[in-house]
Parts: sequence; C-alpha cells; structure tokens
Amino acid sequence: MTGTGAEGADEVVARTRKIASYGPHFALRHILVSRENMALSLHNAARRGDVRLDEHLSTVCRLRDGKIARIETHLSDVAGMNACFA
Repeated sequence: MTGTGAEGADEVVARTRKIASYGPHFALRHILVSRENMALSLHNAARRGDVRLDEHLSTVCRLRDGKIARIETHLSDVAGMNACFA
C-alpha cells in the first residue's frame, strides 16, 4: 500500500476509502503552503488487534489549475503502517 502514489480522483478516493475502512484517527497539525503546492502535517493513530500505529506523516498535494492533481505521502513509520493496514 505504501509507496504506490495514487494519481487522479478515482485512485485517491479508492485509497482513502480503503484506509478509512480500518478506522484510523487523523489529527491535522499544520497546513504548509508554497507558491504552487501545499502540504499537510498529520498525526495518525490506529489499532487493529494487537497492532498499534502511532506515527507522523506529511501529505504533499501537487496542484494543477487550482485543483489537487497528485498526492504524495511521506511516513515516519512505514513498517507500522504496512502492519496496521495489511
């Protein structure tokens, strides 16, 4: 799941629905803006049985014509994310 880079609205929505189906808790920490793009700083926590996820992540949104064209997420705990959402 990690490192696949969803592109286009349908892929982004499908990926988001899959992650949401596991019941994670997201806390938005900061919205960071550049001249052409934006990024979200988040805290992510989830529990599935004995597996616990507690990580920080950054989601970079690449904009085209004022709309999100691509989303790339950088994780602090790739192994934990894969274990929790496998």
